[in-house]
Amino acid sequence: MPIGLPADAASLRKYSTCFVAYGVVLIALGVFAIAAPNVATLAVELVVGWLLTFGGLFGIAAIITGGTSTPGFWWNLLTSFVFLLAGVALLTRPMSGIVTLTIILAAYLLAGGVARIMMAFNLRASIPGAWVWILISGLVDIVLALMIVSGMPGTAGWVLGLLVGINLLMAGIALVIASFGIRKMTPTGVPA
Repeated sequence: MPIGLPADAASLRKYSTCFVAYGVVLIALGVFAIAAPNVATLAVELVVGWLLTFGGLFGIAAIITGGTSTPGFWWNLLTSFVFLLAGVALLTRPMSGIVTLTIILAAYLLAGGVARIMMAFNLRASIPGAWVWILISGLVDIVLALMIVSGMPGTAGWVLGLLVGINLLMAGIALVIASFGIRKMTPTGVPA
């Protein structure tokens, strides 16, 4: 590891070509998801369905293996059955699952937006330069939630895929830029 670079930066520098390739793959997946948000939305829904199904099955197996004397046995068993049923419901009725996941996303954005607005006003005195950005972030979340809900059920078919695509695209761009940036640093951590 080069002296002067943090461990993360040294790893990124050492494997920067791999990270660039990974970033390019994320960018390509993000562009595909943005170009075909309906397909990406269905993929997200199916992945969540499979994750819940497998999580429920493994949870049931682990809980039964642990025995009824395990603390919280009945609650854990009930939770695992709920996971399993939710996963099976998403897999057998994907269109209903897409609408449900979109409603959950809208509720998350709305709740997060309200929480950020309240936090912004609480931080107004202690962080005078940043509270406005937190407030704007909260307002944007609320506007997005209202846009999603006002377009239901039409927005359900594409919004999850679009947001996942944007997330993949931005993560890929950030990784590529960080990898190229770290390549320019000297072993002491100073940009060349």
